[in-house]
Amino acid sequence: MSFELFIALRYLFSKRQQAFISVISVMSVLGVAIGVGALVVVMGVYNGFTEDIRNKILGANSHLFIQSLIPEMLDVNEDGSGGYSGIVKNLKQNPQIKAAAPFLYTEVLFSSPQGATGLIIRGIEPGNADEALTVLRHLKEGSLDGLIRSKGVQGIVVGEELASRFGLRIGSRINLMSPSGERTTAGFVPKIVSYRVAGIFKSGLNDYDNRLAFISLQSARELIGVPPGRVSGIEVFLNDPMQAKEIAQALQEVLPDYLYVRNWIDINAGLFAALQLERIGMFIVLALIVLVGSFSIITSLVMLVMEKTKDIAILMSMGASSYSIGKIFMLQGTLIGFIGTLIGYAGGLLLAFLLQKYQFIELPAGVYASDHLPVLITFSDTALIGLASMLMCFLATVYPARQAAKLVPADALRYE
Repeated sequence: MSFELFIALRYLFSKRQQAFISVISVMSVLGVAIGVGALVVVMGVYNGFTEDIRNKILGANSHLFIQSLIPEMLDVNEDGSGGYSGIVKNLKQNPQIKAAAPFLYTEVLFSSPQGATGLIIRGIEPGNADEALTVLRHLKEGSLDGLIRSKGVQGIVVGEELASRFGLRIGSRINLMSPSGERTTAGFVPKIVSYRVAGIFKSGLNDYDNRLAFISLQSARELIGVPPGRVSGIEVFLNDPMQAKEIAQALQEVLPDYLYVRNWIDINAGLFAALQLERIGMFIVLALIVLVGSFSIITSLVMLVMEKTKDIAILMSMGASSYSIGKIFMLQGTLIGFIGTLIGYAGGLLLAFLLQKYQFIELPAGVYASDHLPVLITFSDTALIGLASMLMCFLATVYPARQAAKLVPADALRYE
């Protein structure tokens, strides 16, 4: 142990003539600890919310969308060849792709005895849909087998919020009104098709659970009146959704010019950009707590230099250099920051663990994407918090250390 560290530890833990300096040091440690602990918990909650929303979005959406500038180019022939069938077959051979299937989107008017609302219909192939869509793999009630026509009535899978809002159960009858219809002598007559509720899903996102429903691909074509082989596009599911941008670019280069690829990251860029901005803003606000603690370190070290003027002069008279004197006070301030950071880590990580395990803070249902505070602690964020805390505490020691190093022994001992 160097003599600078030895003296710094002695000054830090020994009883002082001025007890007020010790109180300020304790407050400095607590200020740093509270700031670090708050940062650990809040960053963990923000990471948890982001991860939770990302998983729920991916649970109800594909990772890539392949669509055509010319819709007819994706039409399949009567024998099932051509169009999207060949593209889907080639996509499934890519080791980075877990599943690929055609889909059909449309907006319709939903009506039941309890009321009516707008609804987004997604036509899917029942046999392949649950390969990648989490919400369909774990239905709350019913099964995808019910999407196949039974006794002349097609099945539909609706969201939990929609079912609760209109009192729907498995087997309930509803009507969908398509914007496509027929012109008769009496004028334009919209197309109305009756469906039976075959399943209820829960994605955790209110918009999806309230406005999204699934029917079979063939039923969707009949509902909106498009040719038998028509689709809106091809949805692609990846083994690693975070590589969606890179894989989308690679596919765009090999696919025909009339096809374009969109990825889930770009589609939801606004949402995640807003979350990231809030996260950065909260980090800055809570880092100010650590900054207040670092200012307390400056105060305690300046007062300590004034109290230890005689000791500093004696040390310099015995041969200690100005660099060593400055190092003593820099080490002491850094030790205060280090102790505060460790206490903050311990308190923050403990609270985050309790929040994650016991979920004792409940959130209003339907307002947030989760009914409790989700927490996700990452090494990168934890390390960044520690580095930021230690940097602010270290910078707080510069001025007091320079003042102590500039002390002239003769002036300090003149009146002793």
